[in-house]
Amino acid sequence: MKVLVATEKPFAAEAVNGIKKVIDAAGHELVLLEKGTKEDLIKAVADVEGLIVRSDIVDKEVFDAAKQLKVVVRAGAGYDNIDLAEATAKGVCVMNTPGQNSNAVAELVFGMAIMMIRNHYNGKAGTELKEKSLGIHAYGQVGRNVARIAKGFGMAVTALDPFVKDEDMVAEGVTPMHSVEELYSNNQFVSLHIPATPQTKQSVTKELICKLPKNGVLINTARKEVIDEAGLAEALEARPDICYVADVKPDNAEELTAKYGDRVFFTPKKMGAQTAEANIKAGIAAAEQVVAHLRDGWNRFQVNK
Repeated sequence: MKVLVATEKPFAAEAVNGIKKVIDAAGHELVLLEKGTKEDLIKAVADVEGLIVRSDIVDKEVFDAAKQLKVVVRAGAGYDNIDLAEATAKGVCVMNTPGQNSNAVAELVFGMAIMMIRNHYNGKAGTELKEKSLGIHAYGQVGRNVARIAKGFGMAVTALDPFVKDEDMVAEGVTPMHSVEELYSNNQFVSLHIPATPQTKQSVTKELICKLPKNGVLINTARKEVIDEAGLAEALEARPDICYVADVKPDNAEELTAKYGDRVFFTPKKMGAQTAEANIKAGIAAAEQVVAHLRDGWNRFQVNK
């Protein structure tokens, strides 16, 4: 069987070597497509049973071309780049690799937070994270790592996640919140980790952002689609003390940067998972999951039905 690794943003060489070892050991053939076009991907999927991607778009056109495809694994947590409905219609299992990138993303949260409260290191006095309040919007793998690191900084940590029991948060030293309004109103820092779903898209509105306390900082390492971008601009205008920093550049990034300067910051490309460690772990996990599915239908992390 053939397994295609198609990565517009290539894996590190060590990750590719690790993937190859897993695929070779299982007796499959590895096909590598790095920095390819959409047309290259469509040609390459024609005769493969397994597909590993990072941020590459796997849509109806790709699925239509992949006549033998059985499994797609997204090397990372988010999977909104894959058409799940089309995968289900074609009988293809789609999985992600939860947890492999979570520490890398969590560390980036604090790198960006410190940069903002130290005024982009412009020589002027800033503030510290110690004894400040942090609200975590979604307490999954990344959220838990954010909480762990925040406690090391001496921050007071709260979280909102309807799918996590209060007692589980409390056991980890986190105070549970029960509404978005409560979360945003009670935390100077809010870190976003919600996925982009029909329910969450544009759910972070002007009204919600404006509930942040004085000198509030909103940090988004999740998805740009969860932000109401017009509302964000209005919130920044209405509240000159608020800052917004994101690893997912909004469509109106140039306008916001021009108008609000150092109160906003956006990484040029999504950097959350861009560490050597995360790169290697996610790639090898994806390969192991593809092999397990092709061997016996293993689908623990399946995200489509």
